[in-house]
Amino acid sequence: MNAVVLLSGGLDSTTCMAVAKSQGYDLYPISFNYHQRNKIELESAKKIAKFFGAKKHLIIDTNMNAIGGSALTDEHIDVPVGDVNRTEVPATYVPSRNLIFLSYALGYAEVVKASAIFIGVNAVDYSGYPDCRPEFIQKFQELANYACKATVVDGKSIKIVTPLQKLSKKEIIQLGTKLGAPYHLTRSCYNGREKACGMCDSCKLRLKGFAEAGIKDPIEYEKRPIITTTKNHITYENGE
Repeated sequence: MNAVVLLSGGLDSTTCMAVAKSQGYDLYPISFNYHQRNKIELESAKKIAKFFGAKKHLIIDTNMNAIGGSALTDEHIDVPVGDVNRTEVPATYVPSRNLIFLSYALGYAEVVKASAIFIGVNAVDYSGYPDCRPEFIQKFQELANYACKATVVDGKSIKIVTPLQKLSKKEIIQLGTKLGAPYHLTRSCYNGREKACGMCDSCKLRLKGFAEAGIKDPIEYEKRPIITTTKNHITYENGE
C-alpha cells in the first residue's frame, strides 16, 4: 500500500514520514519549492526521503511569492521573533498554502494509487495558521471524496491522515524519536540561513518541545538554549 507524505524537511513532516513507514506504507513524499526564503529545507527533504527509502520523491515548483503576503516568501516582510503564543495569525502564514499543497498531493496520490496522504498539521503547538485546524482537514477530506476519478468513479478511498493533529511538540518529538526519525537531517527555521536562528517562531516551538521532552536537539543553532524552558520562556546562551 502506498502513501503520499507532504515533506517540507522539517520536524513535523519527518515525524509523519516515520509514522507512515511504521504503518507499512511505501512512501511517495512530495515537497515544494514555492520560492520560500528557507529553501535549505528542500535539501533536508531530499536527505530525509533517501533515509526512509522513498519509492520516489517528487519536488514541485510553484511560485507562491507571486501571490505574496507572507514573511516566508517576501524578504521585505520580517520574520517575527516575538511571543510564540500570540493570538493573531503571524506574518509567516502563507495564504492557502496547505490547500494548494494538498491539492497537488491528492492528484499525486491518484496517480501512484495511494490510499493515504500524510500531512503534519497540528492544532496544539503551532503558529496559529488557519489551515492547520482539524476543521480545514475535515473539509478537504470531504472535497477529496468528490474531486477525482479514483474516489468518484473507481470507488477508492484516499484518506487525509494527520497523526500529529492532537499532539504537543513534546509528544511529537517523543513519537518521532521512538520511531527513529532522523531529526539530525531536519530544518525548521523560517530564516533559511546556514544554521537555524533559534529565534523565529518555528525554532522556538521546536526548541521548547525538545527541552520539554528532555532530548537534545541534534541540529546547530545560532543561539542555543542553555537547559530547559520555564512555562513558555526560553533562556539563551546570551541571556535573552
